[in-house]
Amino acid sequence: MALESLLRRLDRIAGGRAADHRVPVSSDPRVRRAFRVVTWLLVLCLLLGVATIVTAVVLLASGTEVTFAVWMRCLVVLGITATLFYFLWRATAGWYWAYRRLQLFSRIFPIVALVLAAIPGLYPLWVITEQIVFAIVLIGVSDYLHADYMRDAFPKPGLAAASPGTDVR
Repeated sequence: MALESLLRRLDRIAGGRAADHRVPVSSDPRVRRAFRVVTWLLVLCLLLGVATIVTAVVLLASGTEVTFAVWMRCLVVLGITATLFYFLWRATAGWYWAYRRLQLFSRIFPIVALVLAAIPGLYPLWVITEQIVFAIVLIGVSDYLHADYMRDAFPKPGLAAASPGTDVR
């Protein structure tokens, strides 16, 4: 129970105004399937991050220079992925704020990754390739999270009392 209390404090920081809004966990098989697919896509992001670090270490051990930007990218990918896993975990428990953060960041991070990959000379080709794959995987996460059935499973606070048939997305 102490862990949940600690997590709720973290939720208040991450969740803002909607930190206390919780929806019933959906019994819709499409929602459960979407969360499973998103979990596997985030595992793929984690594996990409680990593969990037392993590649950087191998290159460094073989005498190839690995720039500070590459090391920062390695840490950022792992940090982003850890954050997305936390949001996913809390969203599967019905926390509206976590679902919304997962939606938001799965749209923002691919854009950031692609913009950084497009900066000439910032990263070597292997990191640019990793960034593009990372962005594509997160776009897949975003697609699942923005499906109508997912949005219906996580109505905005105050919409439960809205009249039927009212679409206020």
